[in-house]
Amino acid sequence: MEQLDTDILILGAGGAGLFAALHALQANPELDVTVAVKGLMGKCGCTRMVQGGYNVALDPRDSLERHFMDTIVGGKWLPRQDLAWRLVEGAVERVRELENELGCFFDRNPDGSLHQKAFAGQSFDRTVHKGDLTGIEIINRLMEQVWARNVRRLEEHRAIALVPAADGSGLAGALLIDMRTGGYRLVRARATLLATGGGPTMYLYHTPSGDKACDGMAMALRLGLPLRDMEMVQFHPTGLLAGTDTRMTGTVLEEGLRGAGGWLLNGDGRRFMTDYDRAGERATRDVVSRAIYAEMRAGRTTPMGGAWIEMRHLGPESVAKRFKGMVERCRDCGFDLAGGRVEVVPTAHYMMGGVEFEIDTSTAIPGLFAAGEDCGGVHGANRLGGNGVANSTVFGGIAGETMAAFVGRDAPRRNTPLRDPDRAAVDAAVARAEAPFALVAGDLGALRERLWKLMWDEVGILRTDAGLRRGLAGLAELRAELHRTGLADGDRAFNLTWHDWLNLESQIAISEVIATAALARRDSRGAHFREDFPETGDLETTAYTRVTLGGDGAPALAMVPVEFSVVKPGESLIDGDVGAPPASAAE
Repeated sequence: MEQLDTDILILGAGGAGLFAALHALQANPELDVTVAVKGLMGKCGCTRMVQGGYNVALDPRDSLERHFMDTIVGGKWLPRQDLAWRLVEGAVERVRELENELGCFFDRNPDGSLHQKAFAGQSFDRTVHKGDLTGIEIINRLMEQVWARNVRRLEEHRAIALVPAADGSGLAGALLIDMRTGGYRLVRARATLLATGGGPTMYLYHTPSGDKACDGMAMALRLGLPLRDMEMVQFHPTGLLAGTDTRMTGTVLEEGLRGAGGWLLNGDGRRFMTDYDRAGERATRDVVSRAIYAEMRAGRTTPMGGAWIEMRHLGPESVAKRFKGMVERCRDCGFDLAGGRVEVVPTAHYMMGGVEFEIDTSTAIPGLFAAGEDCGGVHGANRLGGNGVANSTVFGGIAGETMAAFVGRDAPRRNTPLRDPDRAAVDAAVARAEAPFALVAGDLGALRERLWKLMWDEVGILRTDAGLRRGLAGLAELRAELHRTGLADGDRAFNLTWHDWLNLESQIAISEVIATAALARRDSRGAHFREDFPETGDLETTAYTRVTLGGDGAPALAMVPVEFSVVKPGESLIDGDVGAPPASAAE
């Protein structure tokens, strides 16, 4: 086993990870920073796939308070309010940094100001963008800056365990698999950032990149960290429906289409959204997803079983210019977005839940920090479109600064020592990863498809007590079957079937957490809708779910009251009837 020592180890190379690397080196250029990523840097992960844009209150008619209230109300009063305030406040600073320091070319108005488009669930048009290819613009500029600095890059390295210190003092680092050779690499770090992204790829229709399997959340859970809000899985209402034989199915057609005035039609060709919400197509993602799903369940579907999105009434030339990337993507799949109709289906898109973390991105374990979609608490029950990339970049930058201070400035010893790893924990992680090589080969593809269908049918957009219990029972069966299923190829180098097995292990573990939290929440909030408990309930007694791993290896759940630290239900910062924003606003 190879061993590598570094000051800062960053797991993940999306917006959170790359911003963390840059901000750590800005704070202390002498730091040794290592970024490990499952794929190729700048070419994998979900930030690159962002189409829509970046929410930020820039217009004089808009305000931080309005953006904050949209976030809290959209999150159904479940967000941790100091985190939500830090998000909206930090977004202003970060978008200027993206533009003026990193060189992002966002779209502009004729007067030179940044163009901000409409996104659902928001009271003001505040989404900054680069056409419908915003993520590519951000990641490309971030990568240019990372390449220009002395950052060690461990590409095609999969993290399989967060390794505690032998003396129990905190985190020693992480254990990785070099996917190119199949060998193990133990990385000791003074500070480690968990920024692997979430990615609900356990559902039949899903948007995240293929490398996503909730590995970070699974590692955190095994380490003993609590996960919050895990029942809150966001389904984007308009995933491309291109058939069952293509991975293009499930990829997002961004919210800006509906914000611009696009129509949703059922299989009968009738607009139906006003039957479900007075905001029509501009209702929040959870409402639109449930409406489409209801039409599908009623049998009013398109030829492939979904709904239509139509833009041609806005003018084909205008649509082709404003949404160039999506028009081309649809054309590649045989659809004419600009002048015709495109089939869509709700698609699992984002996880609002994740690791509990503090406003400085620290966690309950010294030396371990977290940022981005691995974390819970920022979005509550529903993420506003455009708040995701803001979340990653805002808290990624904070993580870099926090870790640099934590590590200290004085080389070579620094203030924080390298910790000796718990060798028993390392051995256990290796044994878990090696287990499938000793088992009789089986059909992992069939297991994966069963997981997709089980989660879609029983733990998906509409939930019931009976369905969730069927889901948990089915997941237990899948977990047991996975641990009886081995690999035909014993070669470790680029053994993608091995990594499929490891993906399934993480996906099943987190699916059990999702189903456990969903069963415990006996009300309906945002992305979580219980048909047997359709009411929201009393907002004053709002609680969030906290899941840890019990001594028997099964998820253990607690309900924790939400602290209304800035504004209480029934109040509004916009009306000026509550106190000043939290102290973090002035820091």
